[in-house]
Amino acid sequence: MSFISVIQSAAIKSLSDLFAQEFSAKDFQINETKPEFEGDYTIVLFSLVKTLKKSLEVLGKELGDHLIKNYPDFFSSHNVIKGFLNLKIADGALTELLQKNYLNENFGKKSSNHEKIMVEYSSPNTNKPLHLGHLRNNFLGWSVAEILKANGNEVIKTSIVNDRGIHICKSMIAWQMFADGATPESAHEKGDHFVGDYYVKFNDEYKQEVADLINSGKTKEEAEKEAPIMKKTQQMLLDWENANPEVRALWAKMNGWVYDGFDATYNRIGSDFDHTFYESNTYLLGKDFVQEGLDKNILFKKDDGSVWIDLSDKNLDEKLVLRGDGTSVYITQDIGLAIQKFEDHHLDKSIYVIGDEQLHHMKVLKEIIRKLGMPFADKIYHLSYGMVELTTGKMKSREGTVVDADDLVDEMVTTAAMHTKELGKVKDFSEEELNELYETLALGAMKFYLLRVDPKKRMVFNPVESIDFHGFTGPFVQYTYARIQSILRKVNEAADTQAHTSEMSDLLPLERQLIIALEKYSAIISDAADEMNPSVIANYVFNLAKLYNSFYSEHSVANAENEEKKNLRLRISVMTANIIKSAMKLLGIKVPDKM
Repeated sequence: MSFISVIQSAAIKSLSDLFAQEFSAKDFQINETKPEFEGDYTIVLFSLVKTLKKSLEVLGKELGDHLIKNYPDFFSSHNVIKGFLNLKIADGALTELLQKNYLNENFGKKSSNHEKIMVEYSSPNTNKPLHLGHLRNNFLGWSVAEILKANGNEVIKTSIVNDRGIHICKSMIAWQMFADGATPESAHEKGDHFVGDYYVKFNDEYKQEVADLINSGKTKEEAEKEAPIMKKTQQMLLDWENANPEVRALWAKMNGWVYDGFDATYNRIGSDFDHTFYESNTYLLGKDFVQEGLDKNILFKKDDGSVWIDLSDKNLDEKLVLRGDGTSVYITQDIGLAIQKFEDHHLDKSIYVIGDEQLHHMKVLKEIIRKLGMPFADKIYHLSYGMVELTTGKMKSREGTVVDADDLVDEMVTTAAMHTKELGKVKDFSEEELNELYETLALGAMKFYLLRVDPKKRMVFNPVESIDFHGFTGPFVQYTYARIQSILRKVNEAADTQAHTSEMSDLLPLERQLIIALEKYSAIISDAADEMNPSVIANYVFNLAKLYNSFYSEHSVANAENEEKKNLRLRISVMTANIIKSAMKLLGIKVPDKM
């Protein structure tokens, strides 16, 4: 049971004993005590005054005295300041928590709650490589999934690959026109980058053809429709939908190149999936439900045969769900796939990690499913996040100005190497160890920087700032972990941390602060899971690392005042390292033992 839960239960029991009334956790608040006051936790009394008809000072003293008298092993003192009852946790309670948990590498994680949750993220197109935006999406989706697991949920990590459509055919046509049979192997290029180059080539050729047609007297609209390369692409899409063997073979070959490239990137950045859906398998889903919606008069047809839904009662206007020629639109397959997910996996929640530009689309999806009478409409959750840009501005993949994920990781590795060499503490590392360290620091810097911001906020990624060893960064936390490991190696933790520790009667302020901060980890995991917000973890672990550094600069571990203090600080160090490692793992970040 967490400290706050203990305080809550004790306060409810004490209030009931004192005033012969029933109370609940909703009747008062418990906060951390403000730094300017003495205490660890504060009970806010204002909401109790009207019911109990007592002054704040009298109420606070009566409740505080009762808590100290009846829970002497947990509370050591109290004070009342203007309606706030500040409570100090007994040293014995803190050292007991430390003794019981300092070796527990799973501290803070919950047992199974039997809830099954699907988290869908990444969802790339197979006409280009992953880029910076995909990195935020992958890091966010993966981390949320791991946080939900740590909170006791059964989690299924999924992705849907957008592997069909006009944009895919653009790369295919450009390859036919310009590649002369080239392959990723012959070009010595990753498959996703190779195919992405032809998507850019398509756009370049299309622009030129449109310009030529305009110069010959066509209007811009006419030129865009009549450009030969666009007509070829549209024909290829029809051929694909009609299962033309040659087109399907080329499609499979080029997608295969892209998948190989994606897999290499996913493996490098530590992103994985339990199941992958493919649009080529799902784009026909949903049509049966469209007919069901028509039968129930939930949907309606227009004169051109297209099928729509009127969501004006939800301030969402009308939405097309099937074209007049009977072909699907995105919402059609999304309806079918959403239903398939719940039917196949019996989910308690389905989370879509999708950018905030899709807010309207996701609202429409939920409303259509609700109007179709599906019982799981309210179990669909859109984890919306803001777009990420570089300091140089927005990215456009069709113009070839997108920042590829692989290139960005390479740049970060180079920056990590430069910063690490400046510190001059890796002279005894082998080349292999150095390369592994640079990769670990680079990915840690990227992930931490992209996850430390609330997902709902748009953000600018600054590569140089992200890898500052002294800032609000992943490398700062990684360095703190490595520092603790160095301390533990020097004092031989295997022998010392197992030694008996006498009762500590006088914990110093920073020792107390650290143990209290460590105890909060379980609540932090719960908060991050409830909010689906990894920045809760990132902020916590950064502040924990910062607090440990303050503690270590004030108090020696190896040369402590006596053996009891030495063993106490070793336990604090071990537990701090375990929680840093655990928290960083929830963010997808490795921590090095040396750096």
